[in-house]
Amino acid sequence: MKDQEVLERIGRGDEKALDYLYKKYYRMMTRVVTSNNGTEQDAKDIFQDALIVFWQKAASGKLVLTSKISTYIYSICQNLWRKELDRKSRLVNEAKDGEEYPDHDSRERVKIIQESISALGDTCQKVLTYYYFDGLTMEKIAEKMGFANTDTAKTKKYKCKKKLDEFIKSKYTKSDFLD
Repeated sequence: MKDQEVLERIGRGDEKALDYLYKKYYRMMTRVVTSNNGTEQDAKDIFQDALIVFWQKAASGKLVLTSKISTYIYSICQNLWRKELDRKSRLVNEAKDGEEYPDHDSRERVKIIQESISALGDTCQKVLTYYYFDGLTMEKIAEKMGFANTDTAKTKKYKCKKKLDEFIKSKYTKSDFLD
């Protein structure tokens, strides 16, 4: 199948084009991850996410390819894997920071925040937990929550964070959070 035919099929919603891309580029794209400190499962997840990103852009009709599809998907995989490595690095550094200062006050702050999140509605609880505690991307959150797109997820996260801030301010004082 030629690139133009793949784009036309995606435009018609033909999922066989997606199967074709998956089979044709799986090995090449997963090497991006496995050759850069990733596992086979990491590679599979990144490639699937990249295909979803590509599919959404191509299906919107706004995608203008200036390279081959393989090059475009490869760059999506690279960018997603870099973001994932950055996220993992941040989590490791935060965990190390937390180990250095395992004081009662910080545990108490985390407890207050977790209790405050649980006082919010189910949707807000999930969105904030996915983002702040599980470290999921907006794309993953949109997918898990069944939102239309990442912009919807970002808007929901913003509104939920605002609700959380208001709730905490109504229940606690600054001194509850300051040493």
